[in-house]
Amino acid sequence: MSKTKQTSFVQDAIRLMLITLIAGCLLGIVYYVTYEPIQAAQLAATKKAYQQVYPDAADFSDNADSEALIEAAAGDIAAQGFGNVQIDRVVDAHDASGAVVGHVINATSKEGFGGAISISAGIRKDGTLNGIAFLTIAESAGLGMNARDTDWYKQFENKQEERYEVTKSGATEANQINAISGATITSRAVTNAVNAAVYFANSCMN
Repeated sequence: MSKTKQTSFVQDAIRLMLITLIAGCLLGIVYYVTYEPIQAAQLAATKKAYQQVYPDAADFSDNADSEALIEAAAGDIAAQGFGNVQIDRVVDAHDASGAVVGHVINATSKEGFGGAISISAGIRKDGTLNGIAFLTIAESAGLGMNARDTDWYKQFENKQEERYEVTKSGATEANQINAISGATITSRAVTNAVNAAVYFANSCMN
């Protein structure tokens, strides 16, 4: 290699290194600047979901034993036939006096048509399901997204059933949930996440 080519190679390498360094610094700055606002937005969205599924709660706090309870229940929940589901978080709902009146259970089904679907379920101590709210859902617009964007999810409100099932022929029983037209996979994924949350609340929290 000639001296000129060698010098050019070194200069190019230095330029590339500087560009990479500058790009890395800029990405770091962007991350630092946006981290707190993103975290604040996620926290606000989560609190909004909790309030939606437990509107009469005065406050919420993470359950102190949640990690141990979730780990201990994982095998049992897997055996219930709810598909690929998991419990993500357990939150205590408090009344104005600070007493625990129920729980918000976050659960995820990994069998949605567009990927994982995560829900929050507000469940009273007597097992009544106040309702559900979505934390994560990325289904097809106009089909699976109707789980969140229409009143479909309200079928779960104020029910006290041990297990819910999806039907495509019209609900005739209290535990039956009408499938979303053209989105049975989404309907089943959401329902299985709800079933896991209800099972966990009834079996592990009381």
